[in-house]
Amino acid sequence: MLQFHEIIYGPVFSRRLGNSLGVNLLPVDAKICTFNCIYCECGFNTTMREFPMPHRTDVKLALEQKFTTLLAENQTIDVITFAGNGEPTIHPEFEGIIDDTCELRDRFFPKTKISVLTNSTQISKLQVFNALMKVDNAILKLDSAIDETMRLLDQPTRADFSVAWLVENLQHFENKLIVQTMFLRGSHNGKIIDNTTEKEISAYLKILQILKPQQVMIYTIARQTPVKSLQKIPLDELENIAEKIRKIGIDVSVAG
Repeated sequence: MLQFHEIIYGPVFSRRLGNSLGVNLLPVDAKICTFNCIYCECGFNTTMREFPMPHRTDVKLALEQKFTTLLAENQTIDVITFAGNGEPTIHPEFEGIIDDTCELRDRFFPKTKISVLTNSTQISKLQVFNALMKVDNAILKLDSAIDETMRLLDQPTRADFSVAWLVENLQHFENKLIVQTMFLRGSHNGKIIDNTTEKEISAYLKILQILKPQQVMIYTIARQTPVKSLQKIPLDELENIAEKIRKIGIDVSVAG
């Protein structure tokens, strides 16, 4: 499984974001997340107790040093992306780290965007919501509009996490919202999984009409997954889903 062994990694090419400098706020030798997605390129979750998160000051120093190196090498970056070994918004100093990143970005690379890839589980917390409103791209996960499928795909660690809760809280972002969705099919623990069916897409489109995001990013498996029985969705099927999203007036990007 792919894991990130530094606070700052890259730049790497992102299918969705371009030339991306990654920021990992999670332990460098563990996978910590409020989801335990069956498709996660970082594998399944590990224990939290043994692996401390980096301090805010360490993140700022590492980012400043990397920016200095990139400038000296005459390199540019399209985006600074918070992702890494799990859910970045669970870091207790997340809002402060975003403030530091905005300040450094404005000083070193003022044209570069800041993106956060988040599974949306922490967005009811005021400091997380405020931080996400400060970045250029708040990219929030919605893998299914049906609770059963969402639980099979994402395996949330919170028993009370639901699509209804998610939709209610995502609406607070108004138009400053990008929805990201992983499409796949396969099986896990004896259950068939497919979030591309007519029933799934119909429910999904209804939620998108409620949320009215500025953009939807749809994608499929690109790397090794912890569950081996999962199947990549062909690009033509992704394009068909994208066209249905466009027909309800929402911009969409596709990464096959």
